[in-house]
Amino acid sequence: KGLMAEIYDEVQTGNEIRSVVMAAGRVRDYPMTNVEGSPMWTTGAGVRKQRGRAKAEIDGFTAGTFCGAMMAQVDILVEHGHPYSEIANESIIEAVDSLLPYMHARGVAYMVDNCSTTARLGTRKWGPRFQALLEQVAFPSLAARESTPDEAPANFLTHPVHEVLHKLSEMRPAVDISVT
Repeated sequence: KGLMAEIYDEVQTGNEIRSVVMAAGRVRDYPMTNVEGSPMWTTGAGVRKQRGRAKAEIDGFTAGTFCGAMMAQVDILVEHGHPYSEIANESIIEAVDSLLPYMHARGVAYMVDNCSTTARLGTRKWGPRFQALLEQVAFPSLAARESTPDEAPANFLTHPVHEVLHKLSEMRPAVDISVT
């Protein structure tokens, strides 16, 4: 949650947009290269090649990490007084309805390389920080345990955002986003 708080602070103080404006001024002389092919972003290509060959299993650690990151963002936005409708949309709905189908079809690297300058810079700035958290904190912590919990923490199951998502789902059109 600390990294999410840091990202929020960077945006709230204007530091993030200043960084984007400065980078836009440099892009002519120092263009951004694509992240496709770099070690951090190549895992998805292998996963997509395996699709359809076997039943896809959900990795509990990956799913838990993903949900934990979403919920950290939700909690940070709640702490800063954002309305739940905005929080649900920005933190969960956009990911589930837009980003995940896009990444499923094309991969994270393709998505990153075809996003706005702001998103491309953010990925390069914050991606390695998330990677470091996984490699230096989460993986060693997991390795030190004999087992991991099979159930979601109670504060996740009782979080108010679930009721918000339920209400919003009643208004959702019966159309799924598809990327081919």
